[in-house]
Amino acid sequence: MNFDLENIIKNINFDYNSPVIITYLVISLIACLLNYITKGKMNKLLFSNYRSSPLNPLTYIRLFSHCIGHKDWDHFVSNFLYILLIGPMIEEKYGSLNLIGMILMTSLVISLFNIIFHNYCITGASGNVYMLIVLSSFSNITEEKIPITLILILLFYITSEIKKSLLEGNKKIYHDGHLLGALCGIIFGFYFLYFEAFPFINIS
Repeated sequence: MNFDLENIIKNINFDYNSPVIITYLVISLIACLLNYITKGKMNKLLFSNYRSSPLNPLTYIRLFSHCIGHKDWDHFVSNFLYILLIGPMIEEKYGSLNLIGMILMTSLVISLFNIIFHNYCITGASGNVYMLIVLSSFSNITEEKIPITLILILLFYITSEIKKSLLEGNKKIYHDGHLLGALCGIIFGFYFLYFEAFPFINIS
C-alpha cells in the first residue's frame, strides 16, 4: 500500500477553530517573549497591574493587559494548557464576542480589587483560567437543575484557593485573583441562563 505523503500534506487544512482563544495565546506568547528579551521590564511597563498615577494612561491599559503577561515560560504554559483545553468549548457555546467581554470584565474586576485592597504587582491569565473552569461546568445547567459537577468544581477549586490564601498569603500566587475569577465564572454562568449576550453586545 503506497502513501503519497506530499499529496496528504497538500490536503491538510488547519481550522482556526477558536479565534479568540488562539489570538489570546499568540498575543500572550509575544508578551512573554518581549518580557524575556527586556529582562522583566515589559511586564512592569505594560503587562502587570499595580497601583500607579491616575494621570498615567498606561494605568488604565494595565487594568486589562495584566492578563496577557506572564512571569516566565512555565507560568505561560501552565495557564494556557487549561485555556486551550476549556476555552474553545466556551467560545463555541457563548460566542466570541461574549468571551472577549468575559475575559476583559474578569481582568478588570481582579485589577480593581488588587489596587483597592492589596496593591501587589500581579500578572498572568490565571484569573481567567478559573473563570473558564467554573463557567465550563455550566454547560448542562438549566433553570431547574444544577449539575453536581458544578458543585464539586466549586468545592475543590474555591476551597483550595481559600486555604492557600489563608496559609500562604498572596506573596507568590495571587489567590484572591483566582477566587475572583471563579466568582466571575459563577456570575456569567447564571447570567447566560437568562440572556443571550451582554447588554453592550449585539449578536443579531
